Amino acid sequence: MRSTQIRSTFLDFFTSRGHRHVPSSPLIPSDPTLLLANAGMNQFKPYFLGEVTPEYPRATTIQKCARTSDIDNVGRTNRHATFFEMMGNFSFGDYFKADAIAYAWELLTHGYNLEKDRLWITVHQSDDEAEQLWRKIGVPAERIQRLGADNFWDMGVPGPCGPCSEVNYDRGPAFGREGGPAVDGERYVEIWNLVFMQSMRGEDDDNGTFPILGDLAQQSIDTGLGLDRLAAILQDVENVCSTDLLLPTLTTVQELAGRDYPGSGSGGEEKVSFQVVSEHARSIAYLIADGVLPAKDGRGYVLRRLMRRAIRHARMLGIDQPVLAPATASVIANLGDVWPELTGQASLIEQVVTAEEESFTRTLTQGTRLLNAAITRSRSSRSTALTGDTAFELHDTYGFPVELTIEAARDAGLTVDEDRFTDLLAEQQQRAKAGGRAKTAEALRRQDAYRELSARHGRTDFTGYDRLDAEATVLGLISNGTAVSGADQGSTLELVLDRSPFYAESGGQVGDTGTIRTAGGALLEVLDTRLGLEGFHVHTVRVLEGEIRTGEQAEALVDGRRRDAVARSHSATHVLHAMLRRTLGDHARQHGSLVGAGRLRFDFAHFSAVDRTQLAAIEALVNDHLLDDPEVRIWHATRSEAEAAGATALFGEKYGDHVRIVDIGDFSRELCGGTHVPHGSNASPVRILGEASIGSNLRRIEALTGRDALTYHDTERRLLEELSTLLGTRPQDAPDTLRKRLDALTTAQQELARLRDAELRTRAQQLAATARTVPGGRIVTEKVTGLGPDELRTLATNTADLLGNGHAVVVFGTEHDGKALLAAAITRSLLTAGTQASQLLASAARTVGGGAGGKGPVASAGGRRPEALDEALTIAAQDAARALDQ
Repeated sequence: MRSTQIRSTFLDFFTSRGHRHVPSSPLIPSDPTLLLANAGMNQFKPYFLGEVTPEYPRATTIQKCARTSDIDNVGRTNRHATFFEMMGNFSFGDYFKADAIAYAWELLTHGYNLEKDRLWITVHQSDDEAEQLWRKIGVPAERIQRLGADNFWDMGVPGPCGPCSEVNYDRGPAFGREGGPAVDGERYVEIWNLVFMQSMRGEDDDNGTFPILGDLAQQSIDTGLGLDRLAAILQDVENVCSTDLLLPTLTTVQELAGRDYPGSGSGGEEKVSFQVVSEHARSIAYLIADGVLPAKDGRGYVLRRLMRRAIRHARMLGIDQPVLAPATASVIANLGDVWPELTGQASLIEQVVTAEEESFTRTLTQGTRLLNAAITRSRSSRSTALTGDTAFELHDTYGFPVELTIEAARDAGLTVDEDRFTDLLAEQQQRAKAGGRAKTAEALRRQDAYRELSARHGRTDFTGYDRLDAEATVLGLISNGTAVSGADQGSTLELVLDRSPFYAESGGQVGDTGTIRTAGGALLEVLDTRLGLEGFHVHTVRVLEGEIRTGEQAEALVDGRRRDAVARSHSATHVLHAMLRRTLGDHARQHGSLVGAGRLRFDFAHFSAVDRTQLAAIEALVNDHLLDDPEVRIWHATRSEAEAAGATALFGEKYGDHVRIVDIGDFSRELCGGTHVPHGSNASPVRILGEASIGSNLRRIEALTGRDALTYHDTERRLLEELSTLLGTRPQDAPDTLRKRLDALTTAQQELARLRDAELRTRAQQLAATARTVPGGRIVTEKVTGLGPDELRTLATNTADLLGNGHAVVVFGTEHDGKALLAAAITRSLLTAGTQASQLLASAARTVGGGAGGKGPVASAGGRRPEALDEALTIAAQDAARALDQ
């Protein structure tokens, strides 16, 4: 059964049983506790927590997932992958264990025709009910095993969790030992995990354990059936790389390597490398298609690690040519029909992987050079090991894989202190974790307070699209993550209203500011507004007058002038996005924005700097489209209807089944919940200030809008007028006039420098003639005037050069800007004999209150005691005489 049929069989089974088919969410999750979507339930987490009431009690998905916790097992087992499609069915307080188990058994044994006697079940050691349900459905007791932590599921971070029951398939004696999944996970491979979502877990402690905080409001079901693993079984192949999901990519890697993939039961490390390159290429393609770009941290680091690991294994296969571009192209060709985002981002994927592979090739070259130097030092010191500190520095500072360090050391007959490396890595991770733990604890307290308020009063009724004021009730006050009943003048805290005209920061648009006045006479300044939970507005306020108490009636008023300026920026951002894609290509999609009052910041994918000519053209396009005064139209539709109509969804944004769409003319259509102007001309003009890189393949444009753009333009105009007045010319002639004067100035400076050099050479000849002979050589010391630091050094060097091949020392001093300056130079023969100029200047430098610096034949010093110059020169002469007489 091919993968397309496996997917359709699953979805047809559950949609026919009342489940809503929900599209996969992007790999960039809306959940801030997760780097990447790692399970089918991620997008439904608010439903499990009771934060949002779902529109449907049952759902089914095929979710894109990325997990790197088992990255080292890829290629070493038949079942592990860093990317996979998780087919799942979900119940939100509807059915529970009995139905979940019945559905799984029916689909596996009838829909996919798996042999019943090859299915083994595991349940949590405490779950008597699940075992009885499996036995009732026909699974014999000897094929049901009870396990501990392996049968308790959580996301790895605070959130919903619960015991689970796993369905495992016996692949037969060729794959391992008898005894069930408790004995051998390769032979008895887990294919479907049924999670009985019923509890809430807390934060990990230092030992990696976590507390159960209590029961969820309702019992729910979350299941995951791995497409890769099921495909391997139904297609009767050894591992996931041999299924139709990855076989075309594996074939591409074989062609690049110039040899075949080892057969079953053979191959060793070579086989691992074939699988790593093929499997990682798929992960890389999907991550980039969903908006992840290589970076030094976060999800960008996950991508970079996968790319570098794939490149390293390709080199181990002898593939010296680029591998990521052809490998990811095969992924797109194979899976693009099922996942159109791959095809839509094909150009982006190719450019990102090509640039990263070129960069990492340079890293490998640099790291190898540093590693070879470290190996040479170890051999010179007769050490048999490379230090863990060296391995960690190569890994942490230069991005050099520790596996390559170990391999190169082994080839050189050395070991690596891997324990020390592991300790240093753990210390780094612990520092990062400890730094975030306090913030996480306070954030969790806040979330608890928000959930309690939401459970008692419901979500905020946002009225700000239609008007900027509202009568409201103060539902809650939160200080430092803890709910309080009141606050006095001068306090800064968070406030929740039952209804609010204040827009909460989201989609890049900043939160509204303004004032709140209570019936009791308190006046509050609203400093910011943001979302505490989905649809739950939290206002950061400062109490200016009186006292604020929960339950009071209040009048909320948004700062209308600021809101208008923000709306101008938001509409301008949509138009800028459209013009960037039109000018640079469809890959130049939004990867973040900040929409403020009169100012915007826009991040987008691109692979080189956008030059001034292109920026000017983009700015002109934006303003031309705005001045045409297109209508800004806002409408609502289902997510599928909006996508069918060509609406752009932004990376990382979370959308429900019903979405809000903003059209600007016929050239921009985006899903957006922000505020906008009614017509394009209201947002103009737009002035682009510039663009810069903010990371690998990621650029940022900053711009001004509306009044702020006009103010900036007026400032530039006044500056040009002032400049032209100073130059005595017309504004339009100012650039040419200034250019001519700068050219003339450069010529004059060059001539002045030439004359100054000639003067210094003449002075050097005069001073060299004053050299006095001492035992072992000659010395020149002199207090000079009218020289700066560079000229003093040049004079000393020129004088030493004129003293020939014998041993000689030159020391000059001068007063400059109220400080003492010293410069020393020695001849090459003295340097060869082992003397450094800085040694001869050390005592003199201390005399003027400073220190000497410089290497080789020239040194300089400075100090705060110019009155001690004569004494310092005398000391320098004495030191020079002693050095020459040795």
